[in-house]
Amino acid sequence: MVIVGAGEAGTAAAVALRERGWRSLIVLIGNEKCLPYERPPLSKATLTEETNPGPKMLVTHERLAELGILYLEGTSVESIDRAAHAVILSGGTRLGYERLLLATGARPRIMNKTVEPKSRITTLRTYADAVAIRSTLGPQCKVLVIGGGFIGLEVAASAVTKGASVTVLEAGPRLLMRAVPALMADLIRAKHERSGVRIVTGANVKCIDVNESCSAVFLEDGRKHFANIVLVGIGAVPNVELAQAAGLATDNGIMLDETLATSDPDIFAAGDCCSFPHRLYGERIRLEAWRNAREQGAAAAANMLGAERPYIKVPWFWSDQYDETLQIAGLFREQDALIPRVLGPRGQLLFCLAADGRLVAAAGFGSLGAIAKEVRFAEGMIAQGFAPKPEALANPSISLKLLSSQHRSSL
Repeated sequence: MVIVGAGEAGTAAAVALRERGWRSLIVLIGNEKCLPYERPPLSKATLTEETNPGPKMLVTHERLAELGILYLEGTSVESIDRAAHAVILSGGTRLGYERLLLATGARPRIMNKTVEPKSRITTLRTYADAVAIRSTLGPQCKVLVIGGGFIGLEVAASAVTKGASVTVLEAGPRLLMRAVPALMADLIRAKHERSGVRIVTGANVKCIDVNESCSAVFLEDGRKHFANIVLVGIGAVPNVELAQAAGLATDNGIMLDETLATSDPDIFAAGDCCSFPHRLYGERIRLEAWRNAREQGAAAAANMLGAERPYIKVPWFWSDQYDETLQIAGLFREQDALIPRVLGPRGQLLFCLAADGRLVAAAGFGSLGAIAKEVRFAEGMIAQGFAPKPEALANPSISLKLLSSQHRSSL
């Protein structure tokens, strides 16, 4: 078994293959010269802790040896020879496979604007990126974040915590346009503004230049902003080039069926690089989320071994914003009805009901202790196809745990 990509999905798959009984060789290939590590801390602890904690490893050398997994670090895969069931590594080495998993992840989307090469513009994807950003943060630093999504807002929170002056430029009319409804986005914006972050919406960048020692960001409407460092967080592009060159089908990522198999039955994919049909939503989706990558990696491993099980996990996302947490289960869609549930100063929940009354999404923002269990119960109801009464969802005195258990007992 050969796995291309040593992130969350690839590493989870390698471990799962061995734990599920595969006795032959497992090769895990990573293009960074280090052990596989978690990416969520890069925009949080790596930027804010007094002493750089270093990357949080997904697995140790000892664990890899114990499992008998051959890890090829700092290695790229140049091409796939599907007819010969082999991958060609950088340097020309050929490596045969019985089954192949592509966990090639995604890369930061690059701005299609004029950018002066000497401007201090960066993205955040790797540990090296995080270390470079960390080195600039401090009370005298002006940080400009382009993009009001998860990565941009997490970096903004970390930077202002370190004493930097922070401005977020979002091209859309509000933050988190693709992630949560406006009501939840407004709560998060208010949290940032109370913490000292300046947020500018409707900010379309025209170009980025250099003005003395600062980067100068010019907007289409004539406004300009100056910063010591400019972070671009405008989304991610799935890494599909290897799959496309091998003739595999793509559609907003490597195109998979319900079992996470590609158009070649001996090649699977998992994580940020792929799109797949989801039964709950009746559409093809692509997810950029830590838990999805881990769960898809394990699910793909089982199916590589012949399980043939559809992947039906409820999408789940999380993002720390200062001392509060945003958690989302399911997918919010514009056509669905929204039901708020106010928990007072502890936070707020927002539920999404489809036209047939089914709960299809839930989000919570507030203290972890207040919202995590509520979102967890909502996630279970989404998975069960439960259609709770809107008034029950809106009433914080009615236990979601009780609603969920009553539904399960009636099945």
